[in-house]
Amino acid sequence: MTRPPLPPFTEETAHQKVRAAEDGWNSRDPAKVALAYTPDSKWRNRSQFVKGRDEIEAFLAAKWQRENEYRLIKELWAFTDNRIAVRFAYEWHDKSGNWFRSYGNENWEFAADGLMQLRIASINDLAITEAERKFHWPQGRRPDDHSGLSDLGL
Repeated sequence: MTRPPLPPFTEETAHQKVRAAEDGWNSRDPAKVALAYTPDSKWRNRSQFVKGRDEIEAFLAAKWQRENEYRLIKELWAFTDNRIAVRFAYEWHDKSGNWFRSYGNENWEFAADGLMQLRIASINDLAITEAERKFHWPQGRRPDDHSGLSDLGL
């Protein structure tokens, strides 16, 4: 199985890879998202270490149980050969209705088949009011005409 676009990345294919990742995560389908990673993929997410698709799927299922109305935007920061760096922000609320915007950076490394073999994520959460929200599209894929992070001043 391959997951195009494949490394080595160009600016165009790096942008495509970032948007595909954003779309996958906005689906909030842990099983679908886990298929974008190698079977032995390694993650550091905040202070948590995850290895392999089964752990990735369980991690994402728990994440999206806690983070309600999750909406994510990713933006390409840099790329080379088989690596991509992104910055991102996502908005969500907890079970009490408290809203947050989580900001972060990810470093990705891909295998030759286009599956991600390493993901290192650093993330910070900021409490926001509902009035401060900027991501208002219906749950799922961000519309093509919706502003990105830079356009939103994030």
